[in-house]
Amino acid sequence: SVLCDAEVALIVFSTKGKLFEYSTESSMEAILERYERYSYAEKQLVATDSESQQQGSWAMEYPRLISKLEVLQRNMRHYVGQDIDSLALRELQHLEQQIDTALKRIRNRKNQVMHESISQFQKKEKAMQEQNNLLVKLVKEKGKTQVIEEENPSQALMLSSSNPLSFPSLSIGGSYQERTEMGVEQVHYQGQGQVVPPNSNTTMPPWMLRHL
Repeated sequence: SVLCDAEVALIVFSTKGKLFEYSTESSMEAILERYERYSYAEKQLVATDSESQQQGSWAMEYPRLISKLEVLQRNMRHYVGQDIDSLALRELQHLEQQIDTALKRIRNRKNQVMHESISQFQKKEKAMQEQNNLLVKLVKEKGKTQVIEEENPSQALMLSSSNPLSFPSLSIGGSYQERTEMGVEQVHYQGQGQVVPPNSNTTMPPWMLRHL
């Protein structure tokens, strides 16, 4: 066939990688530029066609979405008891079944949430009780420690009072007491210079008699 006004460009690579080219009267660069220009125009045309097709699909989709929205709004009004005067018996029964099913699901979910809340409260109560028991235990231990600390000084005081030094206590016009290993012996005297010896054979040193 004969191609009128056709421009041909041929690019060939040999098996050894050598380049061979052929072009008609126009140069190779002009033919390639013309090819790229027409290819870009064709791509733009295809993109325009796809956009127009998409816009056409959107135009067809819009009424369908509007009808769905109207149905959903009507159902919502029916669920709250509005616009039900025009419904037939079968439609009312179907609406009642849907509401009963929804109520059952709501009750089940409510009971589940209540049980979960009760379980959480019980866990918190148990944790608080354990913490309270620990605090009570610490308070008791601290009280025992304080009691022991308070009892130790009194015990030391009792020990010191029950074990006095073995020095005689003198009193004018009173009695003389001397603690020995066997017990306490007393020397009674009347007036100055008058001494009554004790019942036992214990004697007083001479220097002490001069001070009575």
